[in-house]
Amino acid sequence: MMRMLMRRSSKQLRPRNWFLFKQLESGSQNLSVNGITFFSFYFPQIVFLFHLIYTLVKDYCFCNFFSNFLSLTKFHCNLSVLMKKAHKTMQAMKLVNPFASLSEEIKSTILDCLDEDSETKKSFSLVCKSFHSIESHQRKTLKPLYIELISRILTRYPLIHHVDLTYCPRVEDRVLWSISNAYWSTLKSINLSRSRFFTHMGLSSLASKCWGLIELDLSNATELTDAGAAAIAEAKNLEKLWMARCKLVSDIGIGCIAVGCKKLKLICLKWCVRLTDLGVGLIATKCKDIQSLDLSYLLITEKCLVPILQLQYLKELILVECPGIDDVGLGILKESCKSLEVLNISKCHNMSNVGLFSLINGAERLSHLSLAYGSAVTDDFAKCWYKLSGLKSIKLDGCLVTFSTIKAIGDWCVSLKELSLCKCPGVTDEGVSYIAQRLLQLQKLDITCCHKITCASIDSITNSCSSLTSLRMEACCMVAQEAIVLIGQRCQSLKELDITDNEIDDEGLESISRCTKLLSLKMGVCPNITDCGLSHVAMSCQKLIELDLYRCISITDDGIAAVANGCPALESINMAHCDKVTDASLLSLSQCLQLKVLEIRGCPCVSSVGLSAVATNCKKLSILDIKKCCNIDDTGMISLARYSQYLKQINLSYCPVTDAGLVALASISRLQNMTILHVTGLTPNGVVAALFAFRGLMKVKLHTSFKASIPQSVHSVMEHRGCVFHWRNKAFQVETDPNGWQIQLPRHDG
Repeated sequence: MMRMLMRRSSKQLRPRNWFLFKQLESGSQNLSVNGITFFSFYFPQIVFLFHLIYTLVKDYCFCNFFSNFLSLTKFHCNLSVLMKKAHKTMQAMKLVNPFASLSEEIKSTILDCLDEDSETKKSFSLVCKSFHSIESHQRKTLKPLYIELISRILTRYPLIHHVDLTYCPRVEDRVLWSISNAYWSTLKSINLSRSRFFTHMGLSSLASKCWGLIELDLSNATELTDAGAAAIAEAKNLEKLWMARCKLVSDIGIGCIAVGCKKLKLICLKWCVRLTDLGVGLIATKCKDIQSLDLSYLLITEKCLVPILQLQYLKELILVECPGIDDVGLGILKESCKSLEVLNISKCHNMSNVGLFSLINGAERLSHLSLAYGSAVTDDFAKCWYKLSGLKSIKLDGCLVTFSTIKAIGDWCVSLKELSLCKCPGVTDEGVSYIAQRLLQLQKLDITCCHKITCASIDSITNSCSSLTSLRMEACCMVAQEAIVLIGQRCQSLKELDITDNEIDDEGLESISRCTKLLSLKMGVCPNITDCGLSHVAMSCQKLIELDLYRCISITDDGIAAVANGCPALESINMAHCDKVTDASLLSLSQCLQLKVLEIRGCPCVSSVGLSAVATNCKKLSILDIKKCCNIDDTGMISLARYSQYLKQINLSYCPVTDAGLVALASISRLQNMTILHVTGLTPNGVVAALFAFRGLMKVKLHTSFKASIPQSVHSVMEHRGCVFHWRNKAFQVETDPNGWQIQLPRHDG
């Protein structure tokens, strides 16, 4: 390709680094990153090619060609690493730096084509000074790991729009002052949902100085008071505000926000338990542009619903578990909000079909309705469905339903695309078969724990719902193996399938392998599937991202190897209590470079050798559960500390880890959540040393036996950093008979 372009342009164009190109054209060597070999010429030639192409095609055409070229050469995500290596090569050869001749547009295009992870961008910025400068000015999102470095970060990145402080549990007012001073003209959103210790003074600085601030997440700010809410009111252009669990904010504070932030379009007040009808009513009265309103778990009544339902732009209303809303109060409502599209009244036990009828009366655009875990959906509810013919999604999880109700849904909601009947005891073959034949556009169906349905239901679903993309049917104990085969034969558009705890064997898996579009497959507690069936899935379902094999006790290393080879995009795998898998499985999974979640608790044959292989290659690993992996010791911890810098959560209970291994983990800067129960190799001094070393830890689960041994000063230091201790007094668990696990061992033990 290069020579073709050279021939076409040699008579017309002579770029300034033409001589450099002629020098490098005669030399060649292989470039290899992560085992991938690229073109057999010096990397600077590629850079020159970009420059030449830009000269030929000038503007937007270059961008398209460049993107295609990156895809063709298969070094899209490794480009920055190659650039750095090439730069060193040029220095060693005492050649002119080819990057200096690139225009700003080319540099920006290269940067746009790189992966979003910080390490790639960091490598890019280290290539040369000009690359460092353009990366600093082009970055729009900031997510610091350590709040102590905020001053340097603010200096380097002057044009930030979005600040995410979820890795920083302790954010004091001085930090918010620095951010507001640095980004007063550019800041659009800031996330403080995992941060504490700031006060109304810091919020006032943000709200008053950053006039462009439109999004603010203060979820879990349990110490935020009305003074803080009043400070938020200074953000006159605020459009989205999350205040979930701000339990000290009252009507006074929310009233200040209502008066000051009149441009609000979204507000979440979930668990703001001190709010009453007065405060919520003020929000509805003053903020006329609200489109989404979450009032879950508030002690409100129908009094505040009157102004809420008069909001002409309201699209989403969430009223989960609001006990003060009942049929009597709703009876006074004349008409619902005409613009309402999403209504969630889950767990509202005091509301029957009478109240629902009042709430939806006039809501002509309603498309999503959730009544989960509320009152029984009896025959009387059937009278409401004719008003809901435009519904696209209905969730009745945990509700007692009757055939009349299901029949009414099938008759009136023919355009339904999502239906959830999870744990509905009244669901039978008759009802499922009826809706399957009526709801021909259905795409998502959840019949988890519907114990009365049989093969007849699956036959109707697979025969009629040809557009089905998601089917959840965990613990449908009456469904036989033959029905699983039908799923593979007829529902080949499926992207999500949950057949956990069902009768399925290798024949069923071979049929399911026809669903080549599958992204998520959950089949835990299916003891009859073996490596043979899993291999069929691995060969055909190459787009698979999530795989759950919990307690699939017949699966061995061969099956996991097939998955690793056939599903390179795998991000999550659960092999908990698959006691036949060994280090060979982990060595195979180390080929899945996108792996983020690995659950191998209760796998006694895996060791630090296999874990080290995963840590070395799977750099994106963020969640790891190695509970009761009795052969994973300090060696595995040291490997994690060295390579798994994206690890956020780890459970190492019952592992033979000592103080040295725990202290080693402290070098993982993103680690936020640890569970350490019955780790007999730990000493109180070792735990104290490790806790001091961890800088970003937010939650630690420890056995109560350590509580008295950890000095109060350590508690104070960790609390000062924003870390919370969760003490557990669980007795030491001895492995039980595999045949009796369902009775003796809970599915999600701590």
